Amino acid sequence: MPEAVATRLIAPTGPGIAEAAALLRSGALVAFPTETVYGLGGDARSDLAVARIFAAKGRPRFNPLIVHVPDLAAAAAVAHVSPEAERLAAAFWPGPLTLVLPLREGAGLSPLVTAGNESVAIRVPAHPVAQALLRAFGGPLAAPSANPSGKVSPTRAAHVLAGLAGRVAAVVDGGPCAVGLESSIVALDPPRLLRPGGLPLEAIEACLGGPLASDPDPARPLAPGQLASHYAPAAALRLDAQAPVAGEVWIGFGTPVSGGALTLSASGDLVEAAANLFHALREADALAGPKGRIAVSPIPEKGLGRAINDRLRRAAAPR
Repeated sequence: MPEAVATRLIAPTGPGIAEAAALLRSGALVAFPTETVYGLGGDARSDLAVARIFAAKGRPRFNPLIVHVPDLAAAAAVAHVSPEAERLAAAFWPGPLTLVLPLREGAGLSPLVTAGNESVAIRVPAHPVAQALLRAFGGPLAAPSANPSGKVSPTRAAHVLAGLAGRVAAVVDGGPCAVGLESSIVALDPPRLLRPGGLPLEAIEACLGGPLASDPDPARPLAPGQLASHYAPAAALRLDAQAPVAGEVWIGFGTPVSGGALTLSASGDLVEAAANLFHALREADALAGPKGRIAVSPIPEKGLGRAINDRLRRAAAPR
């Protein structure tokens, strides 16, 4: 367990961004908002800062980290960007897409970031606070989700504090995350989906002009989110439930709920459901307690529903 620190809550103002950037330059950890979830940022060039990320999260060392940069030019400074990658970047960066690209020799990244792989996962976030922080910091930030490893991802500053207060120097409070699901992760040569996420599969395939294969290997992940058990609340989950049974906390979808039950989207909107997923899991977990049970309504396996179901299946997996 890392030595406890006093975690500051920083406003997303000019002085606040400057303070957060100074903390990062000193090797400290700062959580910040992106459009997907809150990231736990550390200098991707510093072995010490990256080691602190692993320690704060209790994260397995073989699980690589996503490097956040402000634009395509900064990505090209650390990775080889193929024409296919440029096409995806032009269409979806900044935004909820991570590309796994060949690591450029002399990129200067800590080897802890890539977990021994010869590739690096890179994203250009769209959130204005993330963009401002990256430009003020002036370098690449390693930034996995800002939560204890394997637990529910944070979409609000309060979620970060609930899991990491005392383990990180500061949290920049940028409000709730608009997308609410981690980024989609794509590797190329050949194109394949490593993790479904906030960018629908259909949009990626339309841009590339062909289907994406899917070949996650939990034994040696190339990118985050490939472990079989992940995003897990303390309570047990029952998925594809048509109705709750006695003692279960219910998370519905597509139908109005009453009596204190929760819903991802009463109207059946998958975008709304994605944005609400992790917050709803946290609320249900608090209601159920560590030995309780949560039942989740079926979610359509299309569009963002694929990513929602991916997170739910990993959250329900044996631990």
